[in-house]
Amino acid sequence: MSNTATRLITLIMLLQRQPNQKAADLADELGVSVRTLHRYFEMLDEMGIPIYAERGPYGGFSLVRGYKMPPLVLTPEEAVVVALGTGMVEELWGRLYREPVHGALAKLENLLPDEQRREVAWARRSLIATGMHQSNLDALAPVLEKLRRAVREHRRIDMTYRGASSPHPSQREIDPYALVHRWGWWYAIAYCHLRQAMRTFRIDRIDALALTDQIFQLPDDFDIQTYLAQELEAQPQIQVRMQFAPEGAHIALHNRAYWDALKEQPDGSVVVTMSTLDLYWAASSALAYGPSVTVLEPEELRRMVAEWAQAIAKQYG
Repeated sequence: MSNTATRLITLIMLLQRQPNQKAADLADELGVSVRTLHRYFEMLDEMGIPIYAERGPYGGFSLVRGYKMPPLVLTPEEAVVVALGTGMVEELWGRLYREPVHGALAKLENLLPDEQRREVAWARRSLIATGMHQSNLDALAPVLEKLRRAVREHRRIDMTYRGASSPHPSQREIDPYALVHRWGWWYAIAYCHLRQAMRTFRIDRIDALALTDQIFQLPDDFDIQTYLAQELEAQPQIQVRMQFAPEGAHIALHNRAYWDALKEQPDGSVVVTMSTLDLYWAASSALAYGPSVTVLEPEELRRMVAEWAQAIAKQYG
């Protein structure tokens, strides 16, 4: 379907949602000139879609009262977006949303014309998103199900949690505000009554969890996107510089997306920079490349890698 046809459908939806709209506002919404908008009106009239104009300060363009657009009009690309979106939901949530996903796809395919069905079938065979999880999703399903319910019903949770910086689990009461999937892990964004502050809990570190009967009130000003952005900005970023030896330079060059910057050196080596929130993760990454990589900075990371390497060498004799 051409851009013109897509704009015509959008124009109908705009008029159906709100009557008496000004030509300038509609043209701006569609990204066209007012002259082109009037040409669209003529095309819709030829298609039998009734549009009329009312004069005056409160007038504008409207659909004739009672006209309703068919319930499902999708371009092939829009049908693909809907189909792939359901697939992403199943990949992220697993069995918790598997049946609704399959039901939605069955209804979609039953309503779509042949052209859209063929496009959806091609996309589902050829445009695949998988491997999003760094933990066993089936094992997380019972905890995710309880957390989803707690978020939906505003139920306080009593849980046993193993923090990354503590060797022993702690008992927490939390008010879960949202569930977030990022960097391959599921997280609960919640108010922690132990810390008296907002915290982010990695779900695979929850040992035990129970919903309580206590209902919490979600703050009116809480916005999950704003919170995540502020949380990321507040965390100190560690700038890491590493040098790949000439014999390992291809590793850096073939993984350019990993680095904030990459510079090839005259001797054939490659210097890369990257940002991280976790010094331990940076040390693990550096050691994963073996002797092909030398950490240049920060000095704290150089010492950590050297100590780990010596301990590993001693462990293996």
